[in-house]
Amino acid sequence: MPDAVWILGGYQSDFARNWSRAGQGFAELTGEVVRGTLDDAGLAPSDIDVIHVGNAFGQLFTGQGQLGGMPATVEPELWEVPSARHEAACASGGVAALAAMADIESGRYECALVLGLELERTVPGDLAAGHLGAAAWVGHEGQDAKFMWPHMFSALADEYDRRYGLDDAHLRAVAELNFRNARANPNAQTRGWTFTEASFAADDEANPVVEGRLRRTDCSQITDGGAGVVLAGERFLARHPELARGGRLARVLGWGHRTVGLPLAMKLERSRDEPYTLPHVRNAVLDAFSRAGVGGVDDLDGIETHDCFTMSQYAAIDHFGITGPGESWKAIENGDLEIGGRIPVNPSGGLIGGGHPVGATGVRMLLDAALQVTGRAGDYQVEGARRFGTLNIGGSTTTTVSFVVGAE
Repeated sequence: MPDAVWILGGYQSDFARNWSRAGQGFAELTGEVVRGTLDDAGLAPSDIDVIHVGNAFGQLFTGQGQLGGMPATVEPELWEVPSARHEAACASGGVAALAAMADIESGRYECALVLGLELERTVPGDLAAGHLGAAAWVGHEGQDAKFMWPHMFSALADEYDRRYGLDDAHLRAVAELNFRNARANPNAQTRGWTFTEASFAADDEANPVVEGRLRRTDCSQITDGGAGVVLAGERFLARHPELARGGRLARVLGWGHRTVGLPLAMKLERSRDEPYTLPHVRNAVLDAFSRAGVGGVDDLDGIETHDCFTMSQYAAIDHFGITGPGESWKAIENGDLEIGGRIPVNPSGGLIGGGHPVGATGVRMLLDAALQVTGRAGDYQVEGARRFGTLNIGGSTTTTVSFVVGAE
């Protein structure tokens, strides 16, 4: 059996912070996340055997590549520690965590530092949207769209509407929930934002159309930020029993990882006769459930999912099995997704409310899941949480990474 993987601690930067406006860049961001992560885990740099960095668009937004070398640049005690950057669009952080887990499970290394880092507020919004479009099949899809990703997820909404029927009011409800949850998260980008009822309505002034059927509050934010976790195996933990927090640590119980082709149209064509619109996403979730030994979504106490747009969360609801295919609206209307509901989704505020520094999102989800199951999530804690699921996607679900995290 592979070595168990434990989450010893972690850190998230304030996603409301504009690092470029402060005259700071990847060095300062990396330094803060490295120090915060190690401090929370109770470790020194010398305890780290390997580093994995999730980052999607460093060169496009800042001109800086080779971000695997940034931790040693800002923390001299990490000099000569093996390190690499991973890119899988918005799933870069999830893939970095998987690579760290593989190192631990194989026995190659015992303790890994996983970082997710992204700076996006270095350029105007229109240019930022253009940079993010590099995760689509460039030159083959979305050529006529001003904003690539709202266009793509509007197309997914259209496909749901064609197959099952879709009321846009349910998408607006997802947005309202996530912005509301974000108010309790001290690191959420939108925690201080103000909304009215019109902000979540088909109001062309208060909530204008961005692309297709998606409006302003259907969209996640352009965000700067980072997150980190320390992952370790059984041998490391056996040598450091003092790291167990009162006998309760978070453990990665299961994982799923699927990758398909770039174009959204190809995905939808291949699933034409399938019950699920994105069967590879469903399979990634089922892989995580199977490896975790859980029977289904009702064995979880909550979920942190990838709501880059309200439509991606709407799709996650049925692909997790909270409802049957195409019936996500039922969970929304029933209040199932609320903190205190049947299966709370994005108690942190998710990407829409919390912020979406692309390469950091998958790591931030893993951290939030660990905080929830160890009772450390503060004002957005789900009471009694012992198992949490995550779903991190890149592009139009080209890369899908899912975890189940539990308390042991």
